[in-house]
Amino acid sequence: MEILQDRRYGETHEWYTVEDDVITVGVTEQGQEMLGDVVFADLPDVGQAVSEGAPCATLESVKAASDVLCPVDGEVLEINEALEDSPELINDDPLDEGWILKIRMEGQPAEWMSPDEYGRMLESTD
Repeated sequence: MEILQDRRYGETHEWYTVEDDVITVGVTEQGQEMLGDVVFADLPDVGQAVSEGAPCATLESVKAASDVLCPVDGEVLEINEALEDSPELINDDPLDEGWILKIRMEGQPAEWMSPDEYGRMLESTD
């Protein structure tokens, strides 16, 4: 399982990267494996306000629906429109092409786990 060093990781298997005041959010390989085949991505509207710790998107799979938790307060700047026609991108490439949304941050993002901390969490749950 790939854990990229340029990200922070959430306990519920989301990741984020930060560039200037924009944060990009997605799910990890472990997260998409737990979901199973993603068949629908319910994404917020561009311009919608989001809150740290609250759901900012919902992914539906053949197994269940799962909320994607937001790591920061802010406004949705962009959604991955490719997911509307091809939600399976989350399964095929969750760390790159399967990103979910970009948010213009208000303040600092939650201090999620470092790559090493996330790796240790995964090892402890095996």
